[in-house]
Amino acid sequence: METKTKTTEKKSVTPKSGGFSTSNGASAKVYNQQGKEVGVVALSEKVFGARWNADLVHQVVVSMQANARPTVAHTKNRGEVRGGGRKPWQQKGTGRARHGSIRSPLWRGGGITFGPRKARDYSVKINRKMRAKALYAVLSKKYKDGEIMFVDSIVLPEAKTKHAKEMMQKLFEKNAQKKKNAILLSLPEKNAALAKSFRNFGNVMVTETRNLNPVDLLQYRLTAIVSPEASIKLLESRLPSAPQAESSKLKAKS
Repeated sequence: METKTKTTEKKSVTPKSGGFSTSNGASAKVYNQQGKEVGVVALSEKVFGARWNADLVHQVVVSMQANARPTVAHTKNRGEVRGGGRKPWQQKGTGRARHGSIRSPLWRGGGITFGPRKARDYSVKINRKMRAKALYAVLSKKYKDGEIMFVDSIVLPEAKTKHAKEMMQKLFEKNAQKKKNAILLSLPEKNAALAKSFRNFGNVMVTETRNLNPVDLLQYRLTAIVSPEASIKLLESRLPSAPQAESSKLKAKS
């Protein structure tokens, strides 16, 4: 009887596209506005290699939404409603109930008792480091999932929707066909012409890199970062490194 021996071969596991290597760093492809690859950019481990922290991201997102919540509901009490300064009828002798003002909460058109007031504050304090770490966690997650694109520059001949649409079809292809919340276009600095060209699109939002936040990043499927080298430096400055922070504290104490 011949005994067959099974040989177990180890399968080579290939990392996902967008994986971050802490030893050699990571790089990503850079495209031009025609959709062609023009080079690579070195990525920061602090920004695109952060660990995913769902609890932190949830806390920061809920806090930012609470801070953006306006106090719209507001009712007037009997002292704020217009009119009612005169006593509607004399105190006694009429046979009717006694009243002092037609703007009492008992009357139609009078003040509201225990209604919502604008004095309510929904804001929640968020630490600067928490906000920055949540931003890095979302950027790292989207980068690993292949939802971040780096574009060298975007230059349109005129500030017109027509030119912006042609550029979107070449650069973003399928993502441009989504009707809502498709593309978040991040610019290193303010560009009024580009903002004007894209403002008619319901699926594109133009913002500055310094204003990137977890709420906008999670709302849009694809994030396009223009001028990646300058943008990455701006993102790194959101959270200073530990040695710099300690040295600044020592200088402040001295």
